[in-house]
Amino acid sequence: MERRSFLKATGSAAAAAALAGCSSDSDSDGTEDEAGTGDGMDSTDSSGGDVGTDLKEDGDLWRVNTGTMTTMDPIEATDTQSGIVIQQMFDPLMNYPNSQPAVEGLMAADYEVSDDFTTYTFQLKDATFHNGDTVTASDFAYAFERLTASDNSSRAYFVLDSLGVTHETTTETVDGEEQEVYKPGTLGVTAVDETTLEIQLDAPFASTLEMLAYSSFSPVPEGLVGDIEGYDGEMTQAEFSSSNPIGNGPFEFDTWDSGTEARVGAYDDYYGESPSVDGVHFAVIESDSANYNYAMNRNADIFELPTAQYDPGKVSVEEEDDQGRQIGTYGELRNGATANYSGVSTIGVFYLGFNMANVPKPVRQAVAYAMNQHTVVEQVFKQRGEPAYNFTPKSIFPGGAQNYNDRAENEYPYGYDDSQLGQARSVMEEAGYGENERVAIELTIYESGVWSETASILRDQLQSVYIDLEVNQAPFNTLLERGRNGELEMYSLGWVADWPAPDNFLQLLNPPQTDTSLDFPISYVNWQPENGDAAQQAEEAYQSLSDNPAPTEEDQAARNDAYIKLENANWEDVAMLPVYHELRELFWYDHVDFTPPAGMGPSRQKMNTVSLGERE
Repeated sequence: MERRSFLKATGSAAAAAALAGCSSDSDSDGTEDEAGTGDGMDSTDSSGGDVGTDLKEDGDLWRVNTGTMTTMDPIEATDTQSGIVIQQMFDPLMNYPNSQPAVEGLMAADYEVSDDFTTYTFQLKDATFHNGDTVTASDFAYAFERLTASDNSSRAYFVLDSLGVTHETTTETVDGEEQEVYKPGTLGVTAVDETTLEIQLDAPFASTLEMLAYSSFSPVPEGLVGDIEGYDGEMTQAEFSSSNPIGNGPFEFDTWDSGTEARVGAYDDYYGESPSVDGVHFAVIESDSANYNYAMNRNADIFELPTAQYDPGKVSVEEEDDQGRQIGTYGELRNGATANYSGVSTIGVFYLGFNMANVPKPVRQAVAYAMNQHTVVEQVFKQRGEPAYNFTPKSIFPGGAQNYNDRAENEYPYGYDDSQLGQARSVMEEAGYGENERVAIELTIYESGVWSETASILRDQLQSVYIDLEVNQAPFNTLLERGRNGELEMYSLGWVADWPAPDNFLQLLNPPQTDTSLDFPISYVNWQPENGDAAQQAEEAYQSLSDNPAPTEEDQAARNDAYIKLENANWEDVAMLPVYHELRELFWYDHVDFTPPAGMGPSRQKMNTVSLGERE
């Protein structure tokens, strides 16, 4: 089994792999974007219950809004909302400080790497779990085994594929077919002694340390959950994931009602910087209008503004720091306050994908000619983002943001800041289409007001180039399921970084991984030589990434060359049409002392450094 090739052989543990990195819209990761007016609406208008409740009796709690969470188990979670809470309770080896895209040790006091970049040896800090047990290397080894072998894991491919940890396989019959699957207990993760952990890789992987900052790799007390071979468990996974998660982070679990709220409390014996607040209260609110009212009633210390209630003219940027965060103020708000403001381009991309087996190349190119990314960002998203022309985000693009911009302005073949309907009409006519030979295409979008408006603009433009675009909405999970089954023609999705490197994004453009006849394709474009002239170029470029995996200057140069070839192949065949890179904006009141997250986003930020003054 080859590194970073999507493993069909990982079996049921990889069932949610296509969710890795997936995101819906800019207003709410994985939740709806409802364009409510906000003014005059009842503050109880929410699937999250009464959001007008006065929380002042809760004392020194950091109060935030969130959407629906699915689990408290680090190996099971795939959604941003669960990840934000899990990040507060569990500490892996490495960490992105304030979600900056450069890792440092968290539970790792120190580490060594072998000369061939395949053996990583970590020395652990002296820490305890929330039940008082000492954190040991054996707890990490157990957690890695759960991540790889548990039926509850959604991230087995992180271990077997992305990292490429050594392991053995065995033959099993799955749906009548013999497959090579992971053999439990053979993982190359070893507790050398109580404080020394060794991880053995099949081959070098340049982003190893970055991967190990993911909360899925956090330790769990050895034998706590009985969902892998060799352990009866002290509790069921259902209990651990919903009412008794035991971690080693700065906050410990308090309560969770999936439709209303979650709370975590400060852990007094935390080995790192102790929290400055008593805990964090997460209000579960799905409706944008209810979220807005909740914030305007000052029930949230920090919040986002729905696009419907956002006015770009109220933003005043006073500085931009070395992480690209724009810092300033926003106001006045509806309640008369002026809020603190931060905006940062997150490491992610939102795009329109094509099932290339169902949508001919001339049609895909015509859509690309018709799309004006600048218009979408300015008119639909109210400038809350940047137009996307490459699939890789600017901050991690080879050669940096300037090279990204130069390529977009000078080389993008479908019109930079321009809708080229004449070119779209020409490419369609050359393929035999016309008024008497029109083509009908279904665009499936997840439930989002901004994507609905974008689709309407595009539908009107495509009418004049012989394309009848039918736009349908589907719940996010339904869209993903239809995509995996090969049932889509054209669709909207987003991808946010699992680790900050181009290959985390460009794996979606590796043709063999896009075949929807596989059990778990990583994307749904079915890119094959028969439907794309550049399919072979893309596959060879991705193979070059696999052949040059080491964290050396020589291998990095080879990867950079392959990244550009993959981007160019996507331009040629239009497997995925980049639309925008999200500008993540946060707003908070003056009583909050807070460092806003950088490009890795809020699900990578710990809240133990937040402090609160007296609320109004």
